[in-house]
Amino acid sequence: MIFLYSFMFAGTLCLIGQIILDNTKLTPGHVTTMFVIFGCFLDSFGIYDKFIKWFGAGTLVPITSFGHSLIHGALDKAHESGILGLLSGMFNLTSTGIVAAIVFGFIFSLLFKAKD
Repeated sequence: MIFLYSFMFAGTLCLIGQIILDNTKLTPGHVTTMFVIFGCFLDSFGIYDKFIKWFGAGTLVPITSFGHSLIHGALDKAHESGILGLLSGMFNLTSTGIVAAIVFGFIFSLLFKAKD
């Protein structure tokens, strides 16, 4: 049953994103940014952790989980190190994903030619 819940959560987020793209003049970059901020907002109030318990891995795949990871790391490190821990905590949890995106983006830019 957890597979169905995971699929439904991630699918619902994709559906919401597609509806926003189809019915507004927002670009995919705007929608991505909105979802990251939405994940940050939900984690700030402890709601995203409940989603993880209910829906499993389906909550960790969409872009909202990146916002969750940013805020979650920042708040955890802020409790340990104070105000200076906010910035360093963000990058503790997300550094692997950021580095992977940069490396793979560079590799694919060498392999493929961009269209105008």
